[in-house]
Amino acid sequence: MNRQVLSLIAICCSLAIDAQTQQGVTLHGTIQSDMLLPQNDNEIGAEKTGDFLTNTYVDLLLQSQHVDAGVRMEYLEHPLPGFESDFKGWGVPHFWVKGRLGCAELTAGTFYEQFGSGLILRTYEERSLGIDNSLLGGRLVVKPMKGMTLKALSGKQRRYWKWNKSLVSGVDAEIALNEWIPKLSQAETELTLGASWVNKYEKQEDIFVDATHKLNLPKFVNAWDVRATLNKGPWSLLAEYAQKTQDPSFDNGYTYRKGTAALFSGSYSKKGLSMLLQVKRSENMSFRSRRSMIGSSSFINHLPAFTQDHTYALAALYPYATQLADGEWAWQAEAGYNFKRNTALGGRYGMNVKLNFSHVRWEGTINYQDIDVQVTRRLTKDFRLTLMYMSQIYNKTVVEGEGGRVHSNIFIADGKWQMAPKTSLRTELQYLTTSDDQGDWAYALVELSLAPHWMVSVSDMYNVGETHIHYYLGGVAFSTGAHRLQLGYGRTRAGYNCSGGVCRYVPASKGFTLSYHFNF
Repeated sequence: MNRQVLSLIAICCSLAIDAQTQQGVTLHGTIQSDMLLPQNDNEIGAEKTGDFLTNTYVDLLLQSQHVDAGVRMEYLEHPLPGFESDFKGWGVPHFWVKGRLGCAELTAGTFYEQFGSGLILRTYEERSLGIDNSLLGGRLVVKPMKGMTLKALSGKQRRYWKWNKSLVSGVDAEIALNEWIPKLSQAETELTLGASWVNKYEKQEDIFVDATHKLNLPKFVNAWDVRATLNKGPWSLLAEYAQKTQDPSFDNGYTYRKGTAALFSGSYSKKGLSMLLQVKRSENMSFRSRRSMIGSSSFINHLPAFTQDHTYALAALYPYATQLADGEWAWQAEAGYNFKRNTALGGRYGMNVKLNFSHVRWEGTINYQDIDVQVTRRLTKDFRLTLMYMSQIYNKTVVEGEGGRVHSNIFIADGKWQMAPKTSLRTELQYLTTSDDQGDWAYALVELSLAPHWMVSVSDMYNVGETHIHYYLGGVAFSTGAHRLQLGYGRTRAGYNCSGGVCRYVPASKGFTLSYHFNF
């Protein structure tokens, strides 16, 4: 990072301190460092790309009554596997100053923002996926009256260690009608209306359809969004619609179709019962600050997958990535119920049952489907058991480009024994059966927790069907105060790491891992 940026950061921090000397200034920060000593392993395809790899982040935040300032230092000179060569480097890519006066808040520097559900604008950071699409520029938030919030912003989007040349600008307005209409408040009803507009300005590129014909690309791409949210008692409803003008890009084959997205989400929740229903329809809604980019970088917006984010290893073996160009229909329904204690089904300690159904398709083709049921019951005062069954259809050709359709059945048992007030032992047994792809998988985990400081775990994921390879992992974690240190050793399978429908391919790796986290 050049000296001008470092000087700007120092000046901003000084201004924050000087402006608030009499009001008091507090300093907060975090340090996160994930390290790997890689080893070669021909059996799983792991390659040693260096003697020491690390992704390290240091965040500093100064807060005061009227002015805040923050910086982030990142060191990825030797990045972890799965972070392509563009991540290589170090510097201070995140720096900002925020001032508050009356009903207005002004931010200068880098910032994150989301309009509504993010259908036309969502900038955020997800380190496990290598995503940081913050904007460098300015943002103004004004609350001119009770129940109204107005936002305006403009900036250039981060891509690794640079910023894309295109300019992203937008405005957003939200009105809480229950703050204006007394009858809504009296009925304990919250009704919020919102609308957004986002514009991307990007200069022409030389993109040819053949040897002599060049595409005439639009310099301006506009997107707008309208939404309504209703909350009353246990009910919550959200409806949202977005549209985008012609935006030829690599994602859609440089076609000139408009983009659309619509979603509905309804939920009901009260003591012992919860229900969720979500529907989304999207087409040609890839919206990037650089039209020729591929992969997970340079996205201005975000399309939720409406599929379950599973935490169990084999349930998450085939995660779904939202399809952007061709579009998709996505449905998700979920229900949960707590059977009371001392009833026929609840037993002595009660029982919880969760059902989930996710289905994603486009023009008759099933991209993904997940039907699962999970039952959690405390069998004794000290032992809790969770059983889960999952039927999954994963269209590997649609998501990954090849591989056909994978239909699997997954069985999971998760038991936790509270051996003493501060000592617990948890075990997982999982089995995935399929006649497709690499065949069956088995997984086992044992985790010993010695609160509040120690945790020890060992696990093994074994391919029963085709490769007969063990992916073993062992680790020990120690926590004290604001510090957490974790040491591990083992193999990591090549595959996709996903969150919210966004995925990144991670190559196979093997070696010693060390992670350190500190908050102050």
